[in-house]
Amino acid sequence: MISQFERQLKKGVFEMLVLTLLSRTKMYGYQIIQALKMESDEFFVLKEGTLYPILYRLEENGFAKSQWVEPEDGKTPKKYYEITPLGKERLALQKNYWSVFTKKIDGFMKED
Repeated sequence: MISQFERQLKKGVFEMLVLTLLSRTKMYGYQIIQALKMESDEFFVLKEGTLYPILYRLEENGFAKSQWVEPEDGKTPKKYYEITPLGKERLALQKNYWSVFTKKIDGFMKED
């Protein structure tokens, strides 16, 4: 059972993780969910109901943009997301803050 503490910690980093994935390549929702799951050895498992509000918020803030793509094989169109230049700036700030944050936490939690 996931504790409330663990849930809150994960919730706080999902935006940064999604931006990281989008900085590598354009992706649609299911790809993002699968990439997070696989690259984290199933530590970060997102449901669509968690991912899409993040993606919508990233778009609203100008950190990502989306485009519907019609596959050549006639299958269902998919909405691909990609990071924007503003999103790249945001991600750089988040990564920097995360580095400082984790160092401070580690230092604080160190036992004498």
